[in-house]
Amino acid sequence: MNAVEPIKSTLAVKSQIRRAIEAAEIPYTYVLCNCFAGYFLATLVQPGATAPPRDKVIITGDGIVKAVFNEEHDIGTYTIKAVDDPRMLNKSLYIRPPKNTLSFNELVAIWEKLIGKTLEKIYVPEEQILKDIQTSPMPINIVLAINHSTFVKGDQTNFEIEPSFGVEASELYPDVKYTTVEEYIGHFV
Repeated sequence: MNAVEPIKSTLAVKSQIRRAIEAAEIPYTYVLCNCFAGYFLATLVQPGATAPPRDKVIITGDGIVKAVFNEEHDIGTYTIKAVDDPRMLNKSLYIRPPKNTLSFNELVAIWEKLIGKTLEKIYVPEEQILKDIQTSPMPINIVLAINHSTFVKGDQTNFEIEPSFGVEASELYPDVKYTTVEEYIGHFV
């Protein structure tokens, strides 16, 4: 994890709780759901927006790093399936469906295709993001730190899932018809 404050310490506490559960030998299934579509996709990750942009888009970082976007009902479906699945005992369920694992640039390209228009793209470099995190009040600095971790450092996708302790949800449950990013943002056209 490459998170910076103010979320770094929050994630450290979360990790300590997980290690305590494991040390106490309490049976568990962790569900890692990544970006909620309702929060991230409904605005194309635009600060203060209430809908996806139509003219210009602010892109965190270089737009190349992949992130994962999941519709909330799909997260619930995968979670319910994993609850009673003995294959998930003491494992992590990573909800990283292939069609929803996209770079910011890919996300914007899908939106541009749907609206039939090319947007002006404003890229915010990492140095500026880090400066903004330091100078912004709460909760803006938290949002910026999460976006930095996700869209600059790639903390959702910069690792392979180790089969001994984790599995990808759409591989384990191929029968689930998950909502793709394109289907989700298509509702905003």
